[in-house]
Amino acid sequence: MNTDILKLLENDARLTPEQIAVMLDMDVNAVKEEISELEKDGTRLGYKAIIDWEKTDKESVSAMIEVKLTPQRDSGFDRVAEKIYNYPEVQSVQLMAGGYDLSVLIEGKTMKEVALFVSQKLATIDGVVGTATHFVLHKYKDKGVLYDATEIDERGNI
Repeated sequence: MNTDILKLLENDARLTPEQIAVMLDMDVNAVKEEISELEKDGTRLGYKAIIDWEKTDKESVSAMIEVKLTPQRDSGFDRVAEKIYNYPEVQSVQLMAGGYDLSVLIEGKTMKEVALFVSQKLATIDGVVGTATHFVLHKYKDKGVLYDATEIDERGNI
């Protein structure tokens, strides 16, 4: 597996096999085969654009929810995580180490919609023993991409 190809694609999914071949001094057919294999084996999972939704007229609210769980016999946290990630509001679910077990990122139209999701859907799942909801107020950086980056000099001044 060529991790250099993965790094390039992670940084810019629009790169063509021809561009990657030039950048890595590889044969273009070898790059195409490698990309095809990465897609077949599930290493490359998708193609996503990062959108600054605050610059559009779309109204939405994002929240990160800490979820504390009781592990389930024979499945640990997996069964509960599966129930959670199947809700369409859920953008991501991650198993964590520390003060809570799952980190759940969701998106809704309003804060009330998010609160209802937590109280009526999430908190009612067997095994969920507690939640804490943190609303996203502003994004500064996501997946390595800066939002509204202003130039800062070497002393930290704008």
